[in-house]
Amino acid sequence: MGVDVVTEIVIERPSAEVAEYAGDPSHATEWYANIDSIEWRTAPPVQVGSTMDFVARFLGRRLAYTYEVIDLVPGQRLVMRTAQGPFPMETSYTWQPIDAGRTRMTLRNRGEPAGFGKITAPVMAAAMRRANHKDLVRLKQILER
Repeated sequence: MGVDVVTEIVIERPSAEVAEYAGDPSHATEWYANIDSIEWRTAPPVQVGSTMDFVARFLGRRLAYTYEVIDLVPGQRLVMRTAQGPFPMETSYTWQPIDAGRTRMTLRNRGEPAGFGKITAPVMAAAMRRANHKDLVRLKQILER
């Protein structure tokens, strides 16, 4: 069973501003509660082919993984993928203007857990949904200051 978690929020800021901040992986530790660090393997700014090493905590475990940017439409969409580890994951952000000052941001995580992860996929999806919601609320708080 795969995991596909979609979470969205409306942020009271222009779309370009939300995309610029949230689409810069350097800010991930500021709004993702479970991300401890990020280190660029390639030089910023983010572009297709960029790679970054992330260290995170999830369900009590330390996870280290490398994301590669596989799709980028500035101001509209960013898609990153990792293939190594027990849970290969694709993370995508989309930003849709509602009007001049409001943006709908969607965060999607999907992947195919391997091994024991296949059995725990429903628990992982629920935990991911809760964490993503909290992270988007934190992002909203940061950007609406």
